[in-house]
Amino acid sequence: MMRTASEKLAIIRLVEDSELSVRRTLDEIKISRSSFYRWYGAYEQGRLEGLENQARTFRRHWNRIPDSVRRMIVEVALDRADMTPRELAWHITDTHDYFVSESSVYRILKAHELITSPQFTVMSASDKFEHPTIRVHELWQTDFTYFRVVGWGWYFLSTILDDYSRYIITWRLTTTMAAADVTGTLEDALKVGETTFWINARRSNTVR
Repeated sequence: MMRTASEKLAIIRLVEDSELSVRRTLDEIKISRSSFYRWYGAYEQGRLEGLENQARTFRRHWNRIPDSVRRMIVEVALDRADMTPRELAWHITDTHDYFVSESSVYRILKAHELITSPQFTVMSASDKFEHPTIRVHELWQTDFTYFRVVGWGWYFLSTILDDYSRYIITWRLTTTMAAADVTGTLEDALKVGETTFWINARRSNTVR
């Protein structure tokens, strides 16, 4: 299906503004990643005019990372030596507005001999935590997961679990993964914790 330059630009803006990952956004709108990255590269080079249907010679080399970007990746890797190729890919995408895959980062760093051999530290598991919780609401654990319902779309489940009782204090099922959804779940848990505190306080006074 041939798309106009305006349609390609609209898709690029949709992906840039999406709260989902690039892959999941493209899956939702049924656009192949190869097409998207080809359009994105063309837009970077020629803006809207670059999105016009390209000559076959240009399409043949759409996926080659420019030398300037390769140098930038190496410079970022040297500056952030603590990051893995995956973390570097995320960091470059977020801070340099250039979509690059983990595998591409790995190949570029390996070509410059910047990939070190992994070091493994053998650690034995303890029978119990060094500082275990001793009461309810002393420590909470949070989790955010997602799943897709065919015919409905993506849903996101945020939960807060009490470490001591292993009881799920509260949860929310949302259609987005925005910061407000996370804070909303936390606010619900705080209300539950506050209610529990006053109930226990009243019971304590009644016993006395």
